[in-house]
Amino acid sequence: MTTPRTLLDKVWAAHEIAVRDDGTSLLFIDRHFVHEGSHHAFRKLAERGMSLAEPGLTFGVADHYVPTRGRGAPIADASIARMVRTLDENAARHGFRLYGLDDSRQGIVHVVGPEQGLTLPGTTIVCGDSHTSTHGALGAIAFGIGATEVAHVLATQTIWQKKPARMRIVVDGRLGPGVGAKDVALAWIGELGADGARGHAIEYAGSVVRDLSVEGRLTLCNLSIEGGGRLGMVAPDGTTLAWLAGRPEAPTGSAFDRACEEWLALASDPDAAFDRDITLSADAIAPIVTWGTSPEDALPITARIPDPSLADDPARAERIRAALDYMGLAPGRPLEGTPVDRVFIGSCTNSRIEDLRAAAAVLAGRRAKVPGMVSPGSSLVKVQAEEEGLDRIFVEAGLDWVASGCSMCVGMNGDIVAPGERCASTTNRNFRGRQGPGARTHLMSPAMVAAAAVAGTLADVRPMLDGRPVP
Repeated sequence: MTTPRTLLDKVWAAHEIAVRDDGTSLLFIDRHFVHEGSHHAFRKLAERGMSLAEPGLTFGVADHYVPTRGRGAPIADASIARMVRTLDENAARHGFRLYGLDDSRQGIVHVVGPEQGLTLPGTTIVCGDSHTSTHGALGAIAFGIGATEVAHVLATQTIWQKKPARMRIVVDGRLGPGVGAKDVALAWIGELGADGARGHAIEYAGSVVRDLSVEGRLTLCNLSIEGGGRLGMVAPDGTTLAWLAGRPEAPTGSAFDRACEEWLALASDPDAAFDRDITLSADAIAPIVTWGTSPEDALPITARIPDPSLADDPARAERIRAALDYMGLAPGRPLEGTPVDRVFIGSCTNSRIEDLRAAAAVLAGRRAKVPGMVSPGSSLVKVQAEEEGLDRIFVEAGLDWVASGCSMCVGMNGDIVAPGERCASTTNRNFRGRQGPGARTHLMSPAMVAAAAVAGTLADVRPMLDGRPVP
């Protein structure tokens, strides 16, 4: 009899080429995504006179530094223009496919990959970006790597990795109105902490996960690393197969039918063992916002700002005190009603069409009390949103509708939050200065950001959804 295996075990074993004495595995990589920030790795190759091992398995996307305004005009920032130009040159020199600024399919790498059908169940995927874990929503092993590792994959199409421990997060029940995948992710990170899943590959399971769309699963896996996880995964099922059918790079015809059988067989065996098992109840999850400078600083919108004097140990008290000082918040006050200066909807976490629909459902017929920006996750999402009239809802509400890119999530491209300003954001990190020097970031779902825009404060979206169809 064979030992029952998890989803991670099955995909890992299929890609393991060799194992060193210390247990580190050499893995074959099916998809390697690079972006304009990957120029360091290409320079390493050039210094050694090396070429790409598998140009057909390397895919470039211009997303991190590209401006979202004035698209089509020359890039004003000379250093960013040089990085984008270097990516173009590397693609031409090495012969890999590029979704550049002049491509109608350009977007954020973790949106473009799944959207194009490059992200497939049972594959291994790496990128020089920590949120590569997003792709695990389709049953792939996907993780971020450093510049040296990027160069190694370019040169060999392999990577040395220690197999992570196996962790399962089961979410059962039914989510209430106004509660979605972002809230589920922030709920478990808030409960377990920023190091709660350190060293683990997380498999998400349970009725809530099965009921999520692929877009929701992408959000869930995207945030895995914010709880310390190495990667996140969801087993392929009927929802996965339906979503992949017809994608440009997905198999077609009988090849797709055969692939579907193989993909469904990747699910964890019923008796497979996990190193850790965590169970959450959907009934206990409300719309969540962050209050501090780590994603673990997450609470229901109905909660109060933590009081460091009530912390259970001095180190925790000092961390709370420092976070509140940076965020300009007073302990013990309700989170709801905290004024915000601006809002942002976008990033690889929450910029897909489902996310934009959720925000538009709240904003339709209403005006934002604060300025804000909406940046779709890809040029194709932008076109679809405009065909559905979502752009008009955002613009009529008073928000800016811009082009696709990482935008205000990373603050590298001119889209930043001013020092001392408070931003309600759909992004993945609320670290100090993440959205700009001195910026104060509150993470939440697209619907909750829309509610903050309407109220001008952190607000509970649920009353705003009364009588409205929720997408």
